[in-house]
Amino acid sequence: GRHSMLPRHVQRLGRDWIAHWNGSQMLTLNSPVSSCMKWAGQYPWASFPLPVPVDFSANWRLPPFFGPWRQFQNSNWQLDNFTQSSCFHLPNSSMKSEGEEPLTKKRRLSGQHDTSTPEEETDFSNQQEVLCFSVAQNEEKHSSKKGTVKRHWEYFCQHSRTMKIFENKETDQSNTESEAKFDFTVMSYNILSQNLLEDNSHLYKHCRQRLLIWTYRFPNILQEIKQLDADVLCLQEVQEDHYRTEIKSSLESLGYHCEYKMRTGRKPDGCAICFKTSKFSLISSNPVEFFRRDIPLLDRDNVGLVLLLQPRFHCKTNAAICIANTHLLYNPRRGDIKLTQLAMLLAEIASVAPQKDGTFCPIIICGDFNSVPGSPLYRFIKEGKLNYEGLAIGKVSGQEQFPRGQRILSIPIWPKKLGISQNCVYEIKQQQKEEHAGEKLEAAKLDNTQEIVIASEKLSSKLQHHFKLSSVYSHYFPETGIPEVTTCHSRSAVTVDYIFYSAANDDTAAQPGAEDSFHGGLKLLGRLALLTEKDLWTVNGLPNENNSSDHLPLLAEFRLIER
Repeated sequence: GRHSMLPRHVQRLGRDWIAHWNGSQMLTLNSPVSSCMKWAGQYPWASFPLPVPVDFSANWRLPPFFGPWRQFQNSNWQLDNFTQSSCFHLPNSSMKSEGEEPLTKKRRLSGQHDTSTPEEETDFSNQQEVLCFSVAQNEEKHSSKKGTVKRHWEYFCQHSRTMKIFENKETDQSNTESEAKFDFTVMSYNILSQNLLEDNSHLYKHCRQRLLIWTYRFPNILQEIKQLDADVLCLQEVQEDHYRTEIKSSLESLGYHCEYKMRTGRKPDGCAICFKTSKFSLISSNPVEFFRRDIPLLDRDNVGLVLLLQPRFHCKTNAAICIANTHLLYNPRRGDIKLTQLAMLLAEIASVAPQKDGTFCPIIICGDFNSVPGSPLYRFIKEGKLNYEGLAIGKVSGQEQFPRGQRILSIPIWPKKLGISQNCVYEIKQQQKEEHAGEKLEAAKLDNTQEIVIASEKLSSKLQHHFKLSSVYSHYFPETGIPEVTTCHSRSAVTVDYIFYSAANDDTAAQPGAEDSFHGGLKLLGRLALLTEKDLWTVNGLPNENNSSDHLPLLAEFRLIER
C-alpha cells in the first residue's frame, strides 16, 4: 500500500499511541499529560491517525530510532523496549500469518453500513465536557503478553479553563461530599456458551482448535473478570452446567453473589447478574421469560433478569439501583420478536424501579441486543420512542446490509393478551393502581383513560418507554469515524453489546436530551475503551489465545448522585 516499506505489524499499530516529540519522550502512553488530546490525522510513516498534544509543532522531524532504516529493519525491534506499558502489543513472528483476515471472513452481516452516520453517533462536539484519554495505573501491574491487544481506560473530565486528566480513581473520589456519593463499576460480557460455540463452528474457522475447548477458555475468562474487578457483572451465554459446577463457585470465591436465569426450553445457557456483596445487598431478583406458550409470536427461549440492589453506604435516603441484563434473539429477520422481547424487559424494569415519590431509581441495562448502533431498535432504547409504521421486520436490528426480512411489522406488533401497553408497561398493574384510588380520582382517570384509548388507536404504531437512557459507548472513534466493535468472528465484526444508563443532570458525558427524571441519577466517570475490527484481526480476531470469547467485555464506572 502507501507505506509498503514498513513491516505490516508496524503499520497495524493502534490508533491510541500518544506521541510526544520532545527528544526524551518519543512514543509513550503512560507519561503525564497536561492537556486533552486532539487528533492530528495521517503522518508519512504511519498508516493510522495519532493523537498528539494541542501544542504540537508542524516543524517536526522523525525521531532518531527510525534511521538509518536498514539498521532499524534488522534490529529485531520490539516496541516494549521503548515503553514500559502500552495499549497495543505487537504479535510475535509466529502470528504473522494469523494477522490477516481469514478467507472465510464475509461481510454478509455488517454493522458498518447502518442507518446512522458517525457524526450522529459521536456526541463529543455537542457536549459541555470532553473525553480525556489516560491509562489506568492498575494496568501497569498486569504482565503484558505478546499477541494481545491491550485496552485502556477513558476518563471524562470537565471542559473548563483548566483541563484535568484523572490518572487513577482516587483522584476523582477525593470529595468533601463523598458520603453522599457512591462509585461503582459495571461489566457486560457475553462469555460464549460452549454449546453454542460447538453448534456454530463455522464462525470460528479462523481459530486453532485447542483455543476453543472449555478447559482452555474458562481460566482465561475468569482471569479477565479478576483483572477488571467490576462491582457488578452482567453475563450472557452462561451455560447452565458450567455455571452450576464452576462459574458460580469461582465468582463467589471472588466476593460475588450470583443470580442466574436459564433460558427456557432446551437451551442450556442463560443470563447471570453477579455483584460484590461488599458493595451491594439484594432487594429483589426478577427473572423475565420471553417465551409465551399462548402467543405464537413469542416462541423463542430468550430471557432477561432484573435486580434491585441496595448500595452499602451512608446517605441521606435509601437509594437503590436497578440492574437489568438480557440477550435478545439473534435472528436478523425477526425484528418483531426482538421489539416484543425488549418491551417485556422494559415493562419489568418499570414495575421494579419506581420509588415512593413516583420517580424511578437509577437504571442500568446491559446485554447483547443483537442490534447495531443507529438501528430502529437501538434508537428506540435511546430516544424512548419509535414509529414503526411501514418498517420491515428485517430492518429493525440493522444486522444485515441487505435485509432478507421484507414483511412489514403488524400494528400492533404484539397481541393485547400479552398485557403490555404500547408504553412498555404492564397494563394489569396500571389497572390495579386505579382500583385502589378514590372514587373522584377514579372517575377522573376513567375520563383520561378514554382519551388515551382514542389517542392510542390513532397512534398505535408508536412505541414509547419512560426511561431516558444514554449509552456508555459512542460506537465510533472521534474524528476518524471508524466503528468500535464488541464482537468479531469469521463472519462479522460489529457492535451488538451495550450498557445503557439513566444519566444525572450534570452528566454531560451523556447524549443530548438525557434528563434527570430519576431518583438522583448516574454520572459516567469512565469506560474501558473498545477496539476496531483492524485491531482485533492483528491478534486473529476472537476468540484468540488470550481472549476466550467472541465478544469483548464492556466496562464502565459510575457515580450514584442523590438529589
